[in-house]
Amino acid sequence: MQNDVWFRQLVWIDYRLAVLFLVMIPLIVLIWAYVQKVEGIQRLLMIYWRVSSLLVITVYLMIAQYQVSFISGLVGLILIPVSLWFWVDLNDEIEYLPSTLLKLTFTSWRWAVTLYCLLGAIAFVPFLGCAFSSNAIKTPECLVWFEAPLLFKEYFHHNSKHAMLGFLGIVGLIIYVVYLSYFVLVKLGKQGRSATQQ
Repeated sequence: MQNDVWFRQLVWIDYRLAVLFLVMIPLIVLIWAYVQKVEGIQRLLMIYWRVSSLLVITVYLMIAQYQVSFISGLVGLILIPVSLWFWVDLNDEIEYLPSTLLKLTFTSWRWAVTLYCLLGAIAFVPFLGCAFSSNAIKTPECLVWFEAPLLFKEYFHHNSKHAMLGFLGIVGLIIYVVYLSYFVLVKLGKQGRSATQQ
């Protein structure tokens, strides 16, 4: 049934780009930054990993085909660029780093991810209806988004039940929302846009 969806290949391309831009490249750059002892890039990438964990949670929610996954996916795409540019002190620290291949790679990746996430969020908006209608979630246009997460499940959680993985996703989402709420309501007022202020 999903084969009839005209944008199916685009969805799969999107997932492949996500693995490249949101997992592989930042992991390589983080290891590189640790080897080179570049603390500003290390700190910003650690913040990035905490924020982008929402997309990992979304994959588990999609394995169980929970409608909330469409909301968490969109919010994740919005929060990632915010997390990469929000911190004034880290932006300044990175700006004044000596020109090296690491700095060029990181800066290029940061701009590429920002563009990818913003375009991805815009493209994902029309599918928000999948989150609010029990009938819509059963349509090929919504079901096509579950294909890649289900393939991920086959590779990494072959013997696990969908409901169990979905439960882990829900628990992860609750923890994420609690932490994000604490940050916005409590920590943000104290530290402002400084990532290093305690």
